[in-house]
Amino acid sequence: MDLAADTAEQYRDFALDARDYSPCYDDWCTRVADDAEVLAWLDRLPLPKRQPNLVLAAARWHGVPAPGPYDAFRSALLADDGTIVATIRARSTQTNEVGRLATLVPAFALVADRPVALIEVGASAGLNLFPDRYSYAWGGRTIGSGPLLTASVSGDPPLPAAVPSVAWRAGVDLNPLDVTDDDAMRWLSFLVWPEHEERRARLATAVAIARSAPPVLVRGNLLDELPALVATAAAHGPVVVFHSAVAVYLPPEDRDRFQALMTGLVAEGRCHWVSNEAASVLPEVTASGPVPSDARGFVLGIDGRAVALTHGHGAWLRWL
Repeated sequence: MDLAADTAEQYRDFALDARDYSPCYDDWCTRVADDAEVLAWLDRLPLPKRQPNLVLAAARWHGVPAPGPYDAFRSALLADDGTIVATIRARSTQTNEVGRLATLVPAFALVADRPVALIEVGASAGLNLFPDRYSYAWGGRTIGSGPLLTASVSGDPPLPAAVPSVAWRAGVDLNPLDVTDDDAMRWLSFLVWPEHEERRARLATAVAIARSAPPVLVRGNLLDELPALVATAAAHGPVVVFHSAVAVYLPPEDRDRFQALMTGLVAEGRCHWVSNEAASVLPEVTASGPVPSDARGFVLGIDGRAVALTHGHGAWLRWL
């Protein structure tokens, strides 16, 4: 989804992502896209704050039932006294979906065969910094002994024989969330789509894991903070910088700067780079592999080269 796109287009695109996956969000977003009054309400927000999952979560945060009728959602927005708008302006879509680890772990294993120093860009609460605390199932292969994450696979992915070992872990975020903050973790639960009780349970498990040893999270702009963080990480093992549904939130010029930064760090041998973004977000990565023009989900890249398509919440991995 292009966050710089026309508001109606954003909601139509989000409805496509929700189709057969969240009937409530499919219905709401499809109808928003054709609702002139609601679109006018949304267009009073700053462009980055009109994004569907943020608005939908804010409405639910203030009591709109979901799953539930579109009219209740519509009425809540149009009758808002500023309360919902305040939440939209104050919060962000820092989803922190640990299910994505089932599609990222094969990439981690491919770039390093010894304990890694892991850096997450756009880490939110850092829940994805613990790939070593889970077990994984891909079709007939299962590894690990922790809470289970699963993904269906197609193609011929290099599935690892063991859970990756993490020697050191840290993240960077403009607004890192404190995993011990109950209010912040409750907000994350509202970013999970209405019908997805399994994802909500998975989030609760991930919060408990992270609370047992809260990760190092650096507050700041990734373009400014990342080089120094990579230098620090290098003392602990091969550095793997990764991100998932993060670069989409950067302005186009900063995406270009980020692409150049990561390409340079990889070329200098300072780190490996695992990217997991929508096809339009890092076009040079997408163009490097046989990515279908109508691909949905994310493009998984290793060191700037597209290797797979992945489901946005980690449900499937399609190796290219």
